[in-house]
Amino acid sequence: MDNSYAVVGSGKQGVASAYDIARFGKADKVILADLDLTAATKAAKRVNRLIGDDIAEGVKADVSNRSRLASVLKGIDAVVSAVPYRFNLDITKAAIRVRASMSDMGGHTGIVRKQLALDAQAKKAGITIVPDCGMGPGLNISLAVHAMSLLDRPKEVLIWDGGLPQDPEPPWNYVCTFSLGGLTNEYDGHAYFIRNGKVTEVPCFDGYETLEFPEPIGKLEAFVTSGGLSTAPWTFEGKLQRLENKTLRYPGHVAQFKAFAQLGLLEQRPIKAGKTVIAPRDVFHALLAPRITRPEIKDVCVMRVRCVGEKNGRPATATIELIDRYDEKTGFTAMQRLTGWHASIVAMLAAKGKLPRGAISVEKIPGKLIINEFRKRGIKITTRIEKTTTTKT
Repeated sequence: MDNSYAVVGSGKQGVASAYDIARFGKADKVILADLDLTAATKAAKRVNRLIGDDIAEGVKADVSNRSRLASVLKGIDAVVSAVPYRFNLDITKAAIRVRASMSDMGGHTGIVRKQLALDAQAKKAGITIVPDCGMGPGLNISLAVHAMSLLDRPKEVLIWDGGLPQDPEPPWNYVCTFSLGGLTNEYDGHAYFIRNGKVTEVPCFDGYETLEFPEPIGKLEAFVTSGGLSTAPWTFEGKLQRLENKTLRYPGHVAQFKAFAQLGLLEQRPIKAGKTVIAPRDVFHALLAPRITRPEIKDVCVMRVRCVGEKNGRPATATIELIDRYDEKTGFTAMQRLTGWHASIVAMLAAKGKLPRGAISVEKIPGKLIINEFRKRGIKITTRIEKTTTTKT
């Protein structure tokens, strides 16, 4: 039997999710719900044009009105939330009310914990709720889980990922491929890793290093940003000795944005500037946005996971790498594909009963299940296992 789906939020990631569902979900209906009906209708028309079928429909919906949202979602098998994280808890409650499975693109571990606390209600409703999907957190964790499964005794997992312009232009050498607020949120505060088997708080911009990738990407710098591992550190505490996730950027990015942070431009508490009271981050966004946004973005997303441990009683390392680029045929950026499709894949797996019922975290889903789905979509993911041998003397 075909399933029906809804995507709440018809922006960049939302339309990518809707397209993926229309193409791979054997769906009889895909609703694109947005406060802006014009935007929702435009997104639905794009999906229909790309698919060559009249399957998507744009509707008006206010996610802050839970009762109205529930009426829009009634009869839907699964919903993808592609709106800012602050709405996800209410959308989760609406999904439980109408018995629709749900995935979202997360962004705030505290809210994710509140969603996971609704596990019993989700089980009673016979649905699956999976918060914090996307590229990172989301796909990065799925790759890590698969890398862990390739070894008998995984001990350390290191993750690097980032979205970059294919043609960097100085002085920024960066283009924002998702929400600017999401970007600056990642650069503020702390991340949570596992070090020496324990969950450890690590400040943003810490752990600077450089890595080499195949040309034309070349050398990239890596550094700590917040939120990239969602609840995984607590899930794997005591099971892994080390778990870390770093963001990748072209050289020079860290020096620039660390300076902005040290100056206080990421602060959200209002300050007085002359006769005006304003949050420094609002000023920063206003100044930065026109410099790192483009009407058309041709990007590349890079992901690498390395898991160190044992296989067959010997030291071994499992490495997974994914590099994806802007798709000329559909016009979707690599960021849209990896972020939107991870959320849509999880929603479709839930709708088809291939995931446990209840509210579960991304790291509880077998990584191979997610990787196989991405490979069906033509995303190249390479995997290798290197064993360390010892020579007797």
